[in-house]
Amino acid sequence: MSEKVLHGVAAAAGVVIGPAFVYREGQPETAARAAATPEEELARFEEARRRAENELNALAERADDQGREILTAHQLMLQDPELQNLVEAAIRDGQPAEEAVRTATEQFAAMLEALDDEYLRERAADVRDVGRRLVAALTGRTVGVVLQRPSVVVARDLAPTDTIGIDRSLLLGIVTEQGGPTSHTTILARSWGIPAVVATAGVLEAASDGMTVALDGDAGEVVLDPGAETRSRYEAAMARAREQAERDRAEASLPAETPDGVRVELAGNAGSPGEVAFAMEKGAEGIGLLRSEFLFMGRSTAPTEEEQYQAYAEALRNARGQRVIIRTLDIGGDKDVPYLGLAKEENPFLGVRALRLCFRRPELFQTQLRALLRASVHGRLAIMFPMVSGLSDLRRAKEALAEARRSLEAEGHPVADRYEVGIMVEIPSAALLADHLAREVDFFSIGTNDLVQYTLAVDRGNPELTEMYQPYHPAVLRLIDRIVQAAHAAGKWVGVCGEMGGLPEGALLLLGLGVDELSMAPALLPRIKRLVRSTPAAEARAVARECLELGTPEEVLALVGPLVRRVG
Repeated sequence: MSEKVLHGVAAAAGVVIGPAFVYREGQPETAARAAATPEEELARFEEARRRAENELNALAERADDQGREILTAHQLMLQDPELQNLVEAAIRDGQPAEEAVRTATEQFAAMLEALDDEYLRERAADVRDVGRRLVAALTGRTVGVVLQRPSVVVARDLAPTDTIGIDRSLLLGIVTEQGGPTSHTTILARSWGIPAVVATAGVLEAASDGMTVALDGDAGEVVLDPGAETRSRYEAAMARAREQAERDRAEASLPAETPDGVRVELAGNAGSPGEVAFAMEKGAEGIGLLRSEFLFMGRSTAPTEEEQYQAYAEALRNARGQRVIIRTLDIGGDKDVPYLGLAKEENPFLGVRALRLCFRRPELFQTQLRALLRASVHGRLAIMFPMVSGLSDLRRAKEALAEARRSLEAEGHPVADRYEVGIMVEIPSAALLADHLAREVDFFSIGTNDLVQYTLAVDRGNPELTEMYQPYHPAVLRLIDRIVQAAHAAGKWVGVCGEMGGLPEGALLLLGLGVDELSMAPALLPRIKRLVRSTPAAEARAVARECLELGTPEEVLALVGPLVRRVG
């Protein structure tokens, strides 16, 4: 076969060449069997459910923050009473447990797909993934990608648990026919530093096990059965990448400073105290976002003040004196916690989530704020409120924080004299009111994922809208420019903790717009530091100013792309 070149969406940077492992997902094949008594089949189902839960727990132990959030959702799905009722009804109707699970999960998934709510429709894939795992448990089979040698995984799509379960030491790259730039697979690949191309039409039909695959996660190129010239080109690119990685390691302690003397702070995103330590080892100058949801998910009751205090204190100690920005609880939207009893919403991303939930559950909010303030004596703490829509939200949150401090001081608990208080700017109304908000905070951190979603009215998790989710849309850039100018006019600093800050094109634009701090998955830090150290701020500013006058994201990328490629 002569080489075949395919093009998809560049998802995670890097080039690689290696043998393909073609993964054709689906329900495990099972031989037809007669049902035993309903009681016996129910007992088999319950045993399979426990086995599936144990498998997910084992995966969670080696997963990172992103993976644990995904796995928590699947663990909760296994406990869903509606799904269990559907399985039981099918079993009592005479079906063996395997068939009952298939029937129930497909019925449950179809119910979700028929809803108007986009978030709930997307959960249908999670239901089918859980059903597949249950059937495998019932039949004694395994599910997921099991690699025997270093390979490029080629698939129609990868279920979240499939991606998390891959042996990373053998994973060279990922190519999928479906997916988008904000899919679970993409986010995980970026955080691991694994090259990936998604939305690659026709790759599953054209690829075969063992076939050599060349993959460019920067250009979105996939070459099947590459010829000698293409192999040589990719091998040279891989050699350059290895040499660059060595230079990056040698320069890890150097500051992120442009050739003309502009300093940018490069921080890491983290989802647990352990990930704080990992980020610092990778050269992070602090933690720009520590998600506190890890304490609340995957359990049956809310964490106590003492549990939270111990975790926050550990995170601050692990940061070795550098700033740690801890975001207060951001539950709702794409994160559900059953013990909170949240009502199902038509549109959870616009509903009772994050700060709105905390205002409705003041006891939950006070417990977290007290724990944060108690931990403040162990390091350099910054508290960040998410989903602030305007001054009323901010003032209400600050008053809750003041109340927590008063109660601690009355009880004799020590609290640091100084800690920063800031907000995530992720709602357009907050961006438009940035001049007012800047007077009452210590910093802004721009959550670009939601800012893009809300500005463009595009669900970032909807694969049907992948092409419309455009972080480089001029409207988004203009909002970021407005936020930065308002903050600087008030003498406050601005960071970015969304995906955009870890992408070379995004980092260059944010540098040009005057952002002071970029926070990202630790694996992305070396490349972004290299870009900052190689790009004069004056040049970045000139490009960013020009981009603000453009009309489409395609025009923006056409202007920024050559500069990024020059740096490499």
